[in-house]
Amino acid sequence: MASLIARKDRTEKPEMATIPPSLIGTAGPILDSHYTHAELDALFMQSGFPGEPPPGNKTQKCLQWMRRANSESSDALEMFGRLIAELMDGEPTPWRLERYAKEGDPRERIQAALAKEQLSYQRGGYIMGAHLKGPSKSLAEMLKSDSLQAIDIEYQRAYATIESDPGAAVTAACAIVEAVCKHYLITEGLPLPNKQTIAPLWTEVAKNLGLSPGQMSDDDLKQILSGLFSIAAGVGALRTHEGSAHGHANKNYKIEARHGRLAVHAAHTMSLFILETWEARRRKK
Repeated sequence: MASLIARKDRTEKPEMATIPPSLIGTAGPILDSHYTHAELDALFMQSGFPGEPPPGNKTQKCLQWMRRANSESSDALEMFGRLIAELMDGEPTPWRLERYAKEGDPRERIQAALAKEQLSYQRGGYIMGAHLKGPSKSLAEMLKSDSLQAIDIEYQRAYATIESDPGAAVTAACAIVEAVCKHYLITEGLPLPNKQTIAPLWTEVAKNLGLSPGQMSDDDLKQILSGLFSIAAGVGALRTHEGSAHGHANKNYKIEARHGRLAVHAAHTMSLFILETWEARRRKK
């Protein structure tokens, strides 16, 4: 999918995604017990942590380096995911398994610490946030290098909110579709609609990609594409109503997990369809 994008300079500084103090306190001693000083230096640097190795013993080094990332970097939590990936994903040696049996599995302690902060770890070094209100600020940049992976990561974050906060999941899913549509229109040099919400953005993208029902001769495809327009309108309305209904006595419905799951799955399908259709058209050209 890399061919989708002509690279552009980043103009917006991403919002800070810091490592919670409780997670720093949990991870520091665990990393100390698993790695030598030299291994820790290499691991932190490979994970993108800024600066030279801090002084002190191994635990102090880990704590200070994670705190430094919080104060100096915009993606400290993303770095943390890469930092623990080897520990979380690797197969423990037999002697470590024996140790885990006696002292407890440190990976479970990290997962428990993440859960207390409403975060979770996904294999591959990804930290999923339980209350993400929209796509991460880095989504536009990620789309430049690997569109499908970027979308999957963002939707995994949205899926993580469904049980605890389905309204937030809907908000996140809707915002991701909007980001993908804007990304397409800007990259193709097309004007953005006056109202940059999911329904008008999707209308412009569909028109340009030849996905409007009126542009199709096949009746079956017409029906499916008509459904996508309804999905865009419905997901957008659900997001708007959920947001405006908070604190109002006239709210006559409540979004439940099943509603959030339906909206997130539908929005995910739309985003992937846009990217795959875009790529197919570029191949034809």
